Formats: sequence, C-alpha cells, structure tokens
Amino acid sequence: MATIALASCDPISRVRKGKGQRWTDYVIDPADNFYYRWLLVITAAVLYNWTILITRAVFLQLQADYWRLWMTLDYICDAIYIMDMAVRFRTGYLEQGLLVKDVKKLCKHYISTFNFKLDCLSILPLDLLYIALGTVDQPELRFPRLLRVRRALECFERTETRTNFPNLFRIINLVLYIFIIIHWNACFYFAISSALGFGVDGWVYPNTSYPINNTLSRKYIYSLYWSTLTLTTIGETPTPEQDIEFVFVVFDFLVGVLIFATIVGNVGTMITNMNAVRAEFQAKVDGIKQYMEFRQVSKDLQNRVIKWFDYLWTNQKSLDEEEVLRSLPDKLKAEIAIHVHLDTLKRVSIFSDCEPGLLVEIVLKLKPQVFSPGDYICRKGDIGKEMYIVKQGKLAVVADDGVTTFVTLSDGSYFGEVSILNITGSKTGNRRTANVRSIGYSDLFCLSKDDLLDALKEYPDAKNILEDRGRKILMKDGLLDETVPNAGKLATPRDAEDKIEKMEQSLDTLQTRFARLLAEFSSSQQKLKKRLTKLEQNLSEKGGKPRAAQDGNDYSSDDELTC
Repeated sequence: MATIALASCDPISRVRKGKGQRWTDYVIDPADNFYYRWLLVITAAVLYNWTILITRAVFLQLQADYWRLWMTLDYICDAIYIMDMAVRFRTGYLEQGLLVKDVKKLCKHYISTFNFKLDCLSILPLDLLYIALGTVDQPELRFPRLLRVRRALECFERTETRTNFPNLFRIINLVLYIFIIIHWNACFYFAISSALGFGVDGWVYPNTSYPINNTLSRKYIYSLYWSTLTLTTIGETPTPEQDIEFVFVVFDFLVGVLIFATIVGNVGTMITNMNAVRAEFQAKVDGIKQYMEFRQVSKDLQNRVIKWFDYLWTNQKSLDEEEVLRSLPDKLKAEIAIHVHLDTLKRVSIFSDCEPGLLVEIVLKLKPQVFSPGDYICRKGDIGKEMYIVKQGKLAVVADDGVTTFVTLSDGSYFGEVSILNITGSKTGNRRTANVRSIGYSDLFCLSKDDLLDALKEYPDAKNILEDRGRKILMKDGLLDETVPNAGKLATPRDAEDKIEKMEQSLDTLQTRFARLLAEFSSSQQKLKKRLTKLEQNLSEKGGKPRAAQDGNDYSSDDELTC
C-alpha cells in the first residue's frame, strides 16, 4: 500500500494514468523527487549568474572574447527562470495537513507571496537595452537575475535534509559561500584598480604595460589572491595610499572578521556534531569504568566489559535502539522495525505463514541483544521466558562441562521458541533443555513470553496455529504429557499458576497494610495511656479525685484500654 501511495504522488505516474487530464491540472508535490531535481536545475542557473555576471562586468576582456558563449548561456538561464515560475504556479502547499491541489488557489497563493515579486524582478527584460546601446558588452544589465538566490538556498536546505553525509555537505556549502564572497571582493578590487589606474601606487593592480600583467588569467588570479589574503587576514597586503583605498580595506577587514568568526563557529559546530555520538558513547563507557572501580570489580570482568563496548563501537551498533528512535512517531518506528527485523522473524518455523498483522506486532516487540565470547545465553534447567533469533555470530550448544559441543548455531538459527509458547503438559515444565553459549560476539533478537501472549490476544486463529505447531514439536521429542488436562494448549495469564501468583501478591499487600494499621493502633494506645496518667497526676496534686472515681469507678493508669 505504501508503494501505491508513493506512486500516486509522482507527477509522471499521474501523467500516465490520467490520459484525459490536461497539463494545466497537474500539481507538483514539493516532497516529490521531481521537485528536488528541478531545484538542482534552477540552482545551477542561479550559481552561474552569481559567479559569472560580476566577472564579465569587471573583466571586460572576458566579456569581449566569449560574448557568443555568454549570450547562449544567459538565455538558457532565462528560459530556466521562466520555467521555474511555471513550476511554482503548479507547486502545492500544505493546508491543515493536506496538499492543496486547486490550481486557482495555488496561483493566488504564489502571486500573494514576496517571492513572486522577486521572481518577476529577476526576469526583467533589460537585455532589450542592448539594442539601444548598440553593444552586448553590458552584462551588468542582467544583475536582477541575482534576486533568484532564494531558490538556491531552498535547494541547499533540502539537500542537507536528504543527504546521508550532512556534516560533509555543510562544509562544502560553507566553502562555497566563502568562495563567492572572496570572488566578488576580488572583482571589486580589480574594478577600483581600473578606476584609479593600474600601477598608480603600490596598492592597486600592477601596471598592465608588462605583458605578464596583461593576461586575463593573471588579472583574475592576482585579484583573487589579494582578496583571499585580505578577507582571511592570513597575510600582509599592500598599504593603501588613497582615501577610497583605505575605505575599501577597512570594509574588507570588517567582512574578513565576520568570515573568520563564521568559519570558526560553523567548523566548531560541525566537529561537535560529528563527535556528538562518540562523546555520548564515551561518557557511558567512562561511567561504567568508574562504577566498576568503585565496586572493585575484578580486572578480568572489567576487560570483558570494555571489549564489549569496543565491539559495539567498531560495528556501529547503538546501545539502545528505542532511545535512538524515540523522536520518531509510532508509525515510522513500526515501519523501520518491520524493515529491519521482519525477514529475520520469518526464518522461525513456528511463525512462518502467520498472519501479517501478527508478524508486525511481534516485530515491534523484538529486542536486540549483544553477547560477548563465552557468555551463556541460557543454561539447562532455567525457566524459559524468552526465545532468541541469531542475527549475526555463532553459538554452541554445549554440555554441562561447557566444553563438549553438540551443535553450532549460526546466522538465522533460533532456539527457545517452544518455551515461550508455555504449552500445557510439557514435561520440561517450560525449562531450558540445553546450555547455549556464545562462541564470539553474537547479535541476537530476543522475544519474551509476555510480549508474545500479549500479541496473540487479538489473533485467535494464529494462536491455534502456534498451539498446533508447538504440540507437534513436543510430541516429536516425546516431551508432551497428554494425560494433563488441556495438554498441548497455550497457557494464558489466567491459568492457575498465574492466579496463585496474583493471590500471593495480593496477600503480601494486605499483610503489609495490616501491619501498618496495627503499628498505628499501638502508637495511639500508648499516647492515650500517657495522657490519662498525666491527668490523674495533676488531679492528685490538687487534692481532688478523678471524675471516674467520683462515679464509683476506679481506673488505674495501667488498666487495659479498649477501642
């Protein structure tokens, strides 16, 4: 169903299905891949204008030598800009959680935004002035094209969300911003030098009468070099000599301080984000180490714990998957759990061919566990309260001596599945019949008995199927006592054993409450005796008698009080 839903949102799928629909009725979902790919196209056009226009306006030789190429690229970008406005007229938006698909409403919404005004300004046909001026060497007429920069910023934001390497993308994005600033500053430097005169002092661009200084590559590279030194404040630059030179250098120094602060802040944040997981992991390891030292745990056990942590980090395993996925809604948690664990659960024979709904319920209850070399997953005679599925690693079914190996379990193997079914009449009493030990580091999935029985409450048919499969397994191994009432049936929490356990818990609670009441009664009795004794003493000191004595009744302070 998820695949069908996604396909219905794809513009191409709608074109194929709706043969009778017009193109004007199509609406683009901003969450589709089509919209993101279009953002990449418009971003390429925006970056072209932001880097090339200023260069052509300053370095006239570049504009004059390649004007045909620039004219072609310019009008290709203009066509992309116009198509982008058409795309935005058909781009839906969310209203009360639903995607608006009314074309008229979409057009009104786009026209009412500030972005529409900027988009209109960005495609002003100022190029027509080429005819009036009689030359195409005026690329500054195309500077309004720079107003479409918001589309590039939107593309960067979506890419940062989509990419699997967000920190790397942030670094590339930061370098791009810094390069554009340095590039523009280099062009301004060359423009000021051209206005003041090349070589008039030591600050401006050197005299172009020398052939080496008159090449286009040298002009741009020297300007870029000067701009980099100034803005990054990593080298000495020529001392300005004229007022406009001083003003420009002061402005550059202020921008350079801002760039330096931005670089330090962003890089520091990226490094912190990159090391956040490692720092959190290391904090837990340090806490465990301090606890073991405080409790004087043996060195051998400490080494085993540390090696276990090393294995988790080396294999990039999370200590707590629930903690990692906590921020996700329950629906997405369920889909991730199904994607990760469902294939593993289907390998268990007793769960094969079960209802899909039950498998989903069980998948959500699987708990990952990691065992170190030599750890016992279960021992013979233990009460079986959970089953295990081997995701990765090797386990050995060993004798009581822990050395003799009967069977080796590998990826996809499982054990303990009958014990969690709690089949009535099992001769083993739902106890483990073998010792299972981890040979190396092993990743297992654990399913508890309570979780399984809770899932089976809503699936009576699946419960009957599991009963039948569990009964056949026990009968095959000769471990089913058919003389027991309801033999071969799944025991539920309402069975006698569970009722007795609940009654014992209730009795313990009542005994605790009765003891508390008895203690309160004794305390009140003692206080009342003391008050009566003190009252008798006060009356005897005044020469009087207690009222009780006047009535013919003689009470002593030691008499037993009743309530």
